[in-house]
Formats: sequence, C-alpha cells, structure tokens
Amino acid sequence: MDINQIGQVAASLLTAFGLKILGAIALWIVGQKLIDFATRLLRRIFRSQNVDATLISYLVNIISVTLRVVLVVALLGFFGIETTSFAALLAAAGVAIGAAWGGLLANFAAGAFLIIFRPFKVGDFICAAGVTGTVHEIGLFVTSITTPDNVMTIVGNNKIFSDNIQNFSANPYRRVDLVAQLNHSVDHNDAIRRLKQRVSAIPNVLSEPAPDVEILKFEAAGPVLVVRPYCNNDHYWQVYFDTNKVIRETFTQAEYPVPEQPFSLHALTNGGSSSNAVLPIS
Repeated sequence: MDINQIGQVAASLLTAFGLKILGAIALWIVGQKLIDFATRLLRRIFRSQNVDATLISYLVNIISVTLRVVLVVALLGFFGIETTSFAALLAAAGVAIGAAWGGLLANFAAGAFLIIFRPFKVGDFICAAGVTGTVHEIGLFVTSITTPDNVMTIVGNNKIFSDNIQNFSANPYRRVDLVAQLNHSVDHNDAIRRLKQRVSAIPNVLSEPAPDVEILKFEAAGPVLVVRPYCNNDHYWQVYFDTNKVIRETFTQAEYPVPEQPFSLHALTNGGSSSNAVLPIS
C-alpha cells in the first residue's frame, strides 16, 4: 500500500470519526433539550394534579437523572460500544463507588425517608443539622435551605435525618420570647397592665392565646418581666421588633426610672479603718 492509499484510508477514517463526533454532540445537545422539556412538562402535569411540591421536586430529580443515564448509554451505542458490557461495568463501578462513598447512598436513603415520613416540606421554615431557614428543595442527596440572610445552604439529607429537626411552620402559631427589666421602685402590676394593653394592639399579634406578661425573675437592678406575644410564623420578626419598640415606648411614657444596680466601694483610710460608699449603676 503506497502513501496515497494510506492517506486516503486515514482521511476516510478521520472523516467517519469526525462525523460520529459531530453526531454525538448533536445527539447530546438534542437529548439534553428533550430531557429539560420532559422534566418541565412533568413538573407542570404534577402541579396541575395538585401533587405536593416536595414530592414533585424529588420525582423530577429521579426522572432527570435516569433519562441522562439513558442518554449516555445511547451515545455509547452510537459509537459502537457494547452497552451490555457498559451496564456491567457501570454496576461494578456503582458497587465500588457505593463502598467508597457510603455516605452518598446514606444521603439517598435519607432523602427517601424525608419524602416518606414528611417531617417538613418545601416552603417550611425549619432548623435542622444546625441550619435555620426556609426549605427550597429536597433533592436526591441534599436539601437546599435558604437562610434568613438569603444564603442558599446545601445540607446532606443524612445529616438532616440523623439530627433533631425543628419545624416552625408545622403549628399554626409560635411564641415570641422577650424580657423587660424594671426598676425596684416601679409597680410591677402597673407595668404588666400597660404592656399587655400595648402588646395586644401590635399588628399580627394573636388575641388567642393572649400575650403573656409576668415576672420572670429578680435581679439586683429589679424584677425582670417576660413579654411573650403569639403570632403566625410569617410575622415572627415583625412582632419581635415591634414588641421591643413597645416595651421602650411604654416605659418611657410611664416615666419609669432607669433600672440601677447598686454596688459598694470600700476605701481604706490611713488609720486602717474603711469607709463604705454605695453607688448605683444605670
């Protein structure tokens, strides 16, 4: 075979291989577009059937991953690779990966349990695995939580499922816990009456159960009142800040003296005797 024949054979092989590469790229792009279209269509169908948003995200993720695996297998078949051998290789690789990355499988199993037992759903405000925020999505392996400072935090499902979970959205209302320090000279009954009246008028504070205002403890500066209005979870921070404002405004309008904590100073004289002075700390 001369050089010209070798060049012609090489050119034909490269042309055929190049066409296959272009065909594979086109198949990959078209396949990805079709998968995205299918997942969007499924999401709309599930929503039209009033399927829960949490379950929709989980099912769509599973279907999307499955279709992409099928696409990869189809591309290998396009290149003439025996897909049955690839399936065996993929299974063996899955076992090896599962043994090395047991946590990945644990996260997958935990995600399934989160969907089954439903300790929370998408849109709930929770505290889990040390993260507090609104659940954005429950995925195959991780859960996305948006924290109150608008940071998307990704947490492994197994870490969430194996830890304590607080769901602030599960109950119809929650309690805001605040305290108010009084001076010893202030009539606590008068302060309680004023605070109950003002706190009850705060927007979004529930009338039932009524706000709690009672003596919590005693300190050197005076008694400490606990102020506990109840509200819906969506209004928690608004009620929290408004209650703080009301406490200050109420005490200012009532002209209550500032709480003071007395302390003693002991001074030694030249003769060795001491003199005491009691001074307040405001």
